[in-house]
Amino acid sequence: MIVENFTYYIFCLIALIVAVFVFKKVAGCMIRTIIFAIIIAVLVAIYYYFFRQ
Repeated sequence: MIVENFTYYIFCLIALIVAVFVFKKVAGCMIRTIIFAIIIAVLVAIYYYFFRQ
């Protein structure tokens, strides 16, 4: 009984570590995508307001 609980807690701990690692990778990619989209939007706005006359 104790060994089964210990195995369950080890499995949950490993799953939590993997979930955090995957979340950090996905979040990092999402942050880069958002920053890239903001840069594109700023460049389009600059083009539209200053060079489009």
